Amino acid sequence: MNYVTPTGHGGADSPDILDPLDLRLLQALELDGRASFSRIAQVLGVSDQTVARRVRRLRATANLRITGMVDDSRLGRTGWMVRLGCGPGRATRLAATLAGRSDTHYVDIAAGGTEVICAITPRSRQERDDLLLERLQRTPHITTVSAHCVLHTYYGGSLRWLRKISALEPEEERALRLPAPSPEPAAEPYFPDATDLAMLELLRADGRAGSAELQRATGRSETAVRKRLDRLRAAGVLHIAVEYDHEPLGQGVEALVWLTVAPEALAGAGRALAARPEVRFAAAVTGRTNLALSVLCRDPRQLYAFLTEQVGGLAGVHAVETVLTLRRVKTLTVG
Repeated sequence: MNYVTPTGHGGADSPDILDPLDLRLLQALELDGRASFSRIAQVLGVSDQTVARRVRRLRATANLRITGMVDDSRLGRTGWMVRLGCGPGRATRLAATLAGRSDTHYVDIAAGGTEVICAITPRSRQERDDLLLERLQRTPHITTVSAHCVLHTYYGGSLRWLRKISALEPEEERALRLPAPSPEPAAEPYFPDATDLAMLELLRADGRAGSAELQRATGRSETAVRKRLDRLRAAGVLHIAVEYDHEPLGQGVEALVWLTVAPEALAGAGRALAARPEVRFAAAVTGRTNLALSVLCRDPRQLYAFLTEQVGGLAGVHAVETVLTLRRVKTLTVG
């Protein structure tokens, strides 16, 4: 196994240190966040009670959240990454305002507190234009607006960073991994109906919501909600995401890396960097910087090595900008 080595501040029994079983459990949940504790326990070779106890502990020590995440590309929507420069002392209020929008996924304060970066998926062209052409342009104290349309995702969405920690043996991964949906959206977008929307809203808050809760939210039978849930997951519309604070996993530095890559080298660079264990998101985007990465590192020294050895070793990379994330204001479940 080649999992990350967590760091903590206490002794061997300190509750803030994640041990190998914690990491195996986190990766198991990443593979199937709705798997029953009994199924996970069987694969990991521990008792149901141990899994339940560890999940409770991870909720306390690593702020573990399991949430239903919608792949907006399957709904015919386009994602954007927006960088907003702002005056001193204005980032916190601006970030809070963006976090209050239902179409933002992540909102970060970066660059010494003078930049807010968010991932946003407008539900329509009108919403996009209203935000990018009107609201942000008229907002006081915003000094720059840079909007990058996500053209192609090399890593991200249902493929998340915990899959890279290699805490599970290959046979354990195979026992827990669900059949993967098609890597590309269908020719026609999926149009969710009222039942779908009710289920997705509930699962966004709790990805492990049970059949009884889904029945109450939709007014449908247990069989109907189970079939609908299976259909949403098989279509790639819904995947269950594991969220957590990354410091207990030993990852103390979070950064966004913006690369300017020659067009003929873009796909190769994107695929190569997406395979790196430091990278949790990689996408080709519009703009002068046409490859965007979100990376997690143990410390500045590992980030330096990633930039000089991995990024620096790629052909066609003309420029690199690195921006440290100071504070995450909104995640999928917290805003």
